[in-house]
Amino acid sequence: MSDTPLPLLTDDQIVGARPARNTLAFDRPWHSLVEPELAADGVIKDVATVFLTNRECAFRCLMCDLWKNTTEQKTPSGAIPQQIRYVLERLPPAQQIKLYNSGNFFDPNSVPREDLSEIAELVSEFESVIVENHPRMTGPRCAEFQQRCGIQLEVAMGLETSHEPTLARLNKQMTTRDFANACETLLQDQIQIRCFILLRPPFTSESEGVERAIESVRFAFECGVSCCAVIPTRSGNGILDQLESIGYFSSPRLTSLERVMDVTTSWQRGRVFADLWDLARFTNCESCAVDRIERLNQLNLTQQGQQPINCSHCQQEPDGV
Repeated sequence: MSDTPLPLLTDDQIVGARPARNTLAFDRPWHSLVEPELAADGVIKDVATVFLTNRECAFRCLMCDLWKNTTEQKTPSGAIPQQIRYVLERLPPAQQIKLYNSGNFFDPNSVPREDLSEIAELVSEFESVIVENHPRMTGPRCAEFQQRCGIQLEVAMGLETSHEPTLARLNKQMTTRDFANACETLLQDQIQIRCFILLRPPFTSESEGVERAIESVRFAFECGVSCCAVIPTRSGNGILDQLESIGYFSSPRLTSLERVMDVTTSWQRGRVFADLWDLARFTNCESCAVDRIERLNQLNLTQQGQQPINCSHCQQEPDGV
């Protein structure tokens, strides 16, 4: 990495580096799907995921590209229930539902408060509902929403990393103490927690990325998190591309994600999922990419050790620095 000192980046710098966002309409979610996931009870269940269209997150995290599928306008009343109804009328049946809004479910600018009762009614037939939220926006509304739903609520929060200096540079606007306090609040209300952890965020070498991701999963479990999703950090949001050009960022290797998953699933302390989206971009060996991705898929579904992939084409690949 470059030896040139780099100051903490501001909101304006991060936003100023962005490419154009996608054009969306409030009457439809921008995406939806049903996929299998190993549930907390050890049973593989179908999960309907609704990627809601709403106002973008109030925080300007350095690594985030989710703003691409959000709007600059406040979400109008009634739009979110309309989007959920649209999906439920079209997707096949599922046992669980995720309402992902690229930010904070309990931000009234993204999900109007007056819509929460109708949303709760729409999801009440599922076994559980999973929403995303920033740790600093966790409060009484979480418990109120769970009571309205009458089903298990799970709140997904971005820890990103338990390495405090890196966390500060991500412009996440929180500390690990903030995360731990949010977990404590949710657990007191019997709300389940999952968290997002980055593999090799900016300012991190390959080996540091693996080590710190493993330690971040450990920290999350110690805070009471029951499910961790490990996400390889991707370029493409503007500011990461700039950092990559001057040596402060490089995407992790697929084999590094395997290493993190092998270690953390072996603990059997909670579920650990690898984010499988567009994983082929993280390998430089086409010969074993498909097998490695399927191995990670099986780790996700079983949380049990899988046979390592022995590839004659990349076995001499040196470890990252």
